[in-house]
Amino acid sequence: MFIQANAKLNLTLDVLSKRPDGYHDMRMIMQSITLADDLTVEPLDWDELRVKTNVHFLPNNEKNLAAQAALHYWEARGQAPRGLDIAITKRIPICAGMAGGSSDAAAVLRALNQMDAAPVELEELAKIGEKVGSDVPYCVMGGTALAEGRGEVLTPLPPLPKCWVVVCKPDFPISTPALFAQIDRVRLRRHPDTKGAMDALAAGDLAGVARRMYNVFEDALSKRQLARVCEIKNELIRCGALGASMSGTGPTAFGLFEREEEAREAYERLRETSHETFLTQTV
Repeated sequence: MFIQANAKLNLTLDVLSKRPDGYHDMRMIMQSITLADDLTVEPLDWDELRVKTNVHFLPNNEKNLAAQAALHYWEARGQAPRGLDIAITKRIPICAGMAGGSSDAAAVLRALNQMDAAPVELEELAKIGEKVGSDVPYCVMGGTALAEGRGEVLTPLPPLPKCWVVVCKPDFPISTPALFAQIDRVRLRRHPDTKGAMDALAAGDLAGVARRMYNVFEDALSKRQLARVCEIKNELIRCGALGASMSGTGPTAFGLFEREEEAREAYERLRETSHETFLTQTV
C-alpha cells in the first residue's frame, strides 16, 4: 500500500505548565500541509519487520517510529507481529518541529488499519498512536485541530482557509529535550491568542488566524538561533506573508500567504540561503 505522511505546522503553541510525570501541558493549534513523506507498506511472507529510508542515518529497525507504530498496532489489536517492509522517502525536514517521524508512524497505522479485515475508527487508531509519541494522534487525524495535554487531547476545528505556505528550516539543529528544559527557566514574553485564532478559524478569517500565530518556544532559543528565525520570519513578512511563526520546537519558520506569486517570491529568496525551503499549501 502506498500512503503519504503529511507534515504539520503549529499555528499557535503554548506551554501551560510542567506535569508531575515530567511532561508539559500544551495548548496548540495544529495544521497539516501538503509537504509529505511517501511510504510503501508491504506485508512479507516471513517474520521480519524492516524499515528502509533515503536518509542513511535514520534507524532501519524497531527504533524507527514507523516500526514502533506497527508493533503497537498489532499489540493493541491482539494480533501477532508479522513480516512487514516499510519504505520511506523522506521529504519532510528531520528534527524540524514538523512531526516528520510522527507522521510516518501515523501513516503506518493508517495503512495497517486499511489492510485489516476489521479496521477501527480513526479515534481508536489515534489512541494507539499515543503509545508511539505525543504528535502521532494528531498526525493520524490531520487537518486543523486544537491539541491539548501532551498533544494527544484533540478537538477538530474548522479548517484553515486554503492558502500557500512557505516553510524554511535554518541550517542548525535544535535539541527538543534541551528546549523543554530551557522553557522552564525563562520568562515568557507573551502567549499566543489561541482563543482568538479559534474564533478566526470559525469565521473563515485567514488573516485573523495569521495575525495571532505565535510559538512560546521562540523565547527559549539562544540569541543566535532566535536571530536567524526572526530573519526568516521578517523576510516572509516583507514578501507579503499574512503572518509568520516557528513550528514545534523549531527551528523551522513558516509564513501564510494568500497569493501564490508572493509565496513564490519568498520561496525563491529564502532558498538562496537555506536549502531546506519549501513552497506548499494547507490541507
